Amino acid sequence: MKLMTSLAILTALAALAPGSDRVRAADEQGVALAIIYDTSGSMREAVPDNTGGKSPKFVIANRALAAIAKQIQAFATNTATGAPRRIDAGLWVFEKNGARQAVKFGPFDEAALEDWARDFSTPSGSTPLGNALNAAGRTVLKSPLPHKHVLVITDGINTIGPQPAAVMPRLKQQAEQNQTSLSVHFVAFDVDAKVFDPVKQLGATVVGASDEKQLSSQLEFIVQRKILLEEEEPKPNHVK
Repeated sequence: MKLMTSLAILTALAALAPGSDRVRAADEQGVALAIIYDTSGSMREAVPDNTGGKSPKFVIANRALAAIAKQIQAFATNTATGAPRRIDAGLWVFEKNGARQAVKFGPFDEAALEDWARDFSTPSGSTPLGNALNAAGRTVLKSPLPHKHVLVITDGINTIGPQPAAVMPRLKQQAEQNQTSLSVHFVAFDVDAKVFDPVKQLGATVVGASDEKQLSSQLEFIVQRKILLEEEEPKPNHVK
């Protein structure tokens, strides 16, 4: 009897462990992720890199994208049961006034993301963030997987088309109609994160990064803590 009681207590404690419910949900149901990568002309500008020198922002962002691809792959394959976690993902880049899928949305393909990151070298054009968010968000909303996320890596504000803050409410409304939810995350690279306050007020996660070290750290935080484990933002304390 004592043994059975002890086992019951251990099981209950495991169920209450931080993140355990979310990890179990990801194991059983899966994550749908759209990554929007800023390919505008300003990504040619140089910022501090990990060597102590400077490199173009797209070169640094390419390395960061390859790194998060490895992190997602590790999360998908390193499981207690040996069965891979279900993750669907795709990569969107800017094209004229909108966006296109550089890596088609579907079962997570680490090699495809790493290949694209290795080969991309021609940033150009404007920054249609709103239209890109709309395209990526609507694709993710069609996924049957319940944990839906859009990750935006950008070094500038929207320069053409609707603002992201005008697009987000429509995506949220569509998610509610589909009886699901959609989380949006912005990493502001070499641009003041305050310019994204409008989407932050709508519930988006917004973080800033000014160099390669910060970009890698912030992306790791967003991918691992906000997307794969879905940790919630702490609620503010209200003083009476």
